[in-house]
Amino acid sequence: MRSDRLVAILLMLQRREQVTAAEVAAELEVSERTARRDLDALAQSGVPVYSIQGRAGGWRLLGGGRTDLSGLTASETRALFLVAGPASTATPAVRSGLRKLVRALPEPFRDEAEAAATSLILDPRNWGSPRAVEPPRFLDALQDAVIQGVQVRLGYVDSEGAESERIVHPLGIVAKGPSWYLVAYTESGRRTFRVDRVLSAAPTDEPVALPGAVDLSESWREISDDIDRRRTKPVEIHGTCAPEGLDHLRIAVADNLETGGVTADGRISIVIRGPSEYGLAGLLSGLVEWLDITEPAGVRNHLAAIGAALTARYGAPGA
Repeated sequence: MRSDRLVAILLMLQRREQVTAAEVAAELEVSERTARRDLDALAQSGVPVYSIQGRAGGWRLLGGGRTDLSGLTASETRALFLVAGPASTATPAVRSGLRKLVRALPEPFRDEAEAAATSLILDPRNWGSPRAVEPPRFLDALQDAVIQGVQVRLGYVDSEGAESERIVHPLGIVAKGPSWYLVAYTESGRRTFRVDRVLSAAPTDEPVALPGAVDLSESWREISDDIDRRRTKPVEIHGTCAPEGLDHLRIAVADNLETGGVTADGRISIVIRGPSEYGLAGLLSGLVEWLDITEPAGVRNHLAAIGAALTARYGAPGA
């Protein structure tokens, strides 16, 4: 623990140029006696620290301490202080120690480190089944843009496969289960982008322009609550199924299937419930041999689009 204090004192001297034993004691939450003993130990160990006597006295580094004594690069500092933020899973003692250290960093390290500490949220609850994935390609670039406070020219592909490009004003990054999301403002208002669907991310020199004082944690709570509300209102699909395909359908949708009576042509009436039209269409696309979906039209359109994509990729000779 003493070595940690000595490093913190060095960083304080570098940033402030001169400190008193009382200031060191208050910053590191130790007694003045301990602070004076640590300052003496630095001087005796060969570190260029010296004391100035008198009313305006204190302790200084020889030459003003303009060198970065921490040895950290800006990117290393930002990564370190992600652990100190509200998203951290570190112990309270570790977070407290890092927050003390960040106050002793020199400019411009301190501002970026403080921004890093509030740029990320870890939301452990999953939407859907958990799955292990690698961090998305543009995650670091987007987080750097959040920390630097600059706009980004974002290339993106949505869940329907439509590609677009736009200028976004990043607010922060959220890790939701295995997925990463960028929360940002656009000309259309606040939007959420899945980072694994980002096609390009080019930071600009323009500063972000946010609508007043916005908070990442509060924004994500509102977004998450809205998505949860929509997920609790399931999509309902109506149609019929050939008897020989019913077991396959039960395997695909499990308890989300409700069967009805037999139609005039011997098929079985079905109702399927699920969280989204596109997700259900994906589950049912391999069962079209037995299924006839009558509504909603959105599911039929998704099935047609999936079929066209499969034909385009696998239908050509030699594909």
